[in-house]
Amino acid sequence: MNLIPDLLQAVLLTLTGLASAIWIGSARRGYGEPDQPALFSALLAFTLAAGTGACAAARLALGADTLEAERWLLQATLLLGLPLVGVVALTLSRRWIWSRPTWGRVVIGLCAFFELARQLGWSAPYALSLGLLSALLVAYAGLLQWPARLQAAAGLAGGVLLMALLPWAGLLLSSNPLQAYQQLWLALAIPIIAWLLLHLPGNMREQSPAPT
Repeated sequence: MNLIPDLLQAVLLTLTGLASAIWIGSARRGYGEPDQPALFSALLAFTLAAGTGACAAARLALGADTLEAERWLLQATLLLGLPLVGVVALTLSRRWIWSRPTWGRVVIGLCAFFELARQLGWSAPYALSLGLLSALLVAYAGLLQWPARLQAAAGLAGGVLLMALLPWAGLLLSSNPLQAYQQLWLALAIPIIAWLLLHLPGNMREQSPAPT
């Protein structure tokens, strides 16, 4: 029996995912055009996670037939959302500016490989590989900000939480005791990573003209 009920995990994921998506969406207004595609990609990732939690909550609380949608959204979060978050963290931490077409190609490429892995039944190992890379990128983005301790700590915490929710069972471990709390780890990771993304140097806020 889970120490934290599945319904509570689903509700927490819905709330943190939705709140983080709104947070990123509102913050985008204060940033220049070069940062807009990266922040929109993060918003997409958090929206997918919120959708996963909402479907799970509807199924558990109301008996709605949303299991298939929940599974699809969870796979999309692991195979599309988390890699996007990792790439966003990398580009913002390194002050790289990618054009909208470049971000479009990244999203399309991840979508194509997501569907290919799903059709071939490789979702678990593919999600593990992408999730590990995403977690390392988030941790790396935070550590690059040292000696800014809050950013470094957020990067490490976000990376560890992402690793905790990955599908380790059947690959490196016979069973994963953390898997029962997958949605909880995701719910905790999302606001930490959202805060980190909005405190990376690549986010160049549009400066208001100084009063004369």
